[in-house]
Amino acid sequence: MSKEAIRVLVTGAAGQIGYALVPMVARGIMLGPDQPVILHMLDIPPAAEALNGVKMELVDAAFPILKGVVATTDVVEACTGVNVAVMVGGFPRKEGMERKDVMSKNVSIYKAQASALEKHAAPNCKVTTHQLHGFLLRFICLIGSNSYFAIRSQVVVVANPANTNALILKEYAPSIPEKNITCLTRLDHNRALGQISERLKLQVSDVKNVIIWGNHSSTQYPDVNHATVKTSSGEKPVRQLVADDTWLNSEFITTVQQRGAAIIKARKFSSALSAASSACDHIRNWVLGTPEGTWVSMGVYSDGSYNVPKGLIYSFPVTCKNGEWSIVQGLSIDEFSRKKLDLTAQELSEEKTLAYSCLS
Repeated sequence: MSKEAIRVLVTGAAGQIGYALVPMVARGIMLGPDQPVILHMLDIPPAAEALNGVKMELVDAAFPILKGVVATTDVVEACTGVNVAVMVGGFPRKEGMERKDVMSKNVSIYKAQASALEKHAAPNCKVTTHQLHGFLLRFICLIGSNSYFAIRSQVVVVANPANTNALILKEYAPSIPEKNITCLTRLDHNRALGQISERLKLQVSDVKNVIIWGNHSSTQYPDVNHATVKTSSGEKPVRQLVADDTWLNSEFITTVQQRGAAIIKARKFSSALSAASSACDHIRNWVLGTPEGTWVSMGVYSDGSYNVPKGLIYSFPVTCKNGEWSIVQGLSIDEFSRKKLDLTAQELSEEKTLAYSCLS
């Protein structure tokens, strides 16, 4: 018996990330190659013509699992019956704007979106956020029930600052369980894997268990202390094979932290392709699970693990099974790493204070 189609909403679908994301969804990269989908695409009226062009391309691509396309500027039509909603659109930082000004604008957006999720999302709605250099805001919400995923619903939010915006979302959508709110740091995780594979001149699939700790910002800590590489003689520690602690503790970290800015400088646009791909990776692992012995990085509600203050959304190493994530426990933290973990936690605490001041 064929599976029932999942209705996937992508807002801002005519934009760069939407344009990169919708073919990935239609090809089955996010939800699986045998899961039929119906794409609902929403954008603002000035983008209606471009949106229709995206729809034309989706039809022309003849994706086998794509069972229908709705392209609209009407939010009610776009949201009706959807199982997955990807909301893209936010307030970018402009010249002369202070950090608090941007925070205030996006806090207002999150308040409104959270209220909508509170009213219309499924009771078990899951949320994840991701910052994309302050340019875009995205929500992905899996709403409804489907036994194929072993979960009832899931939400992904993208905005600047991602971790803190998730806290605001939770504030105005209190019925969404804390366990269901996450922050997308998979893009940073994948960037770290890519840097190691290039350094060692091997397949990226041979590298596993890097960690992104903390905030999706320039204070994040890409950590390879527990990462390994598959070799012909078994798994070897990344530090042993790289054999250059100076590079791993300096250039490697700053390259991952500043990769987005480097791409903007090179392309003159943000990293839409890798962001869309990472969003698919995040959802796929959360829903379908992580391979045995492998973890990924996700920003989740801190329970105090690794002495991270409770109540922050902080990126940890996690494993996923049956639609649930669990923080990997028992990893050793050296003095260098401890300082990095504390620094990014301090920034998140300051962001939280600033964001909540914007709520008043």
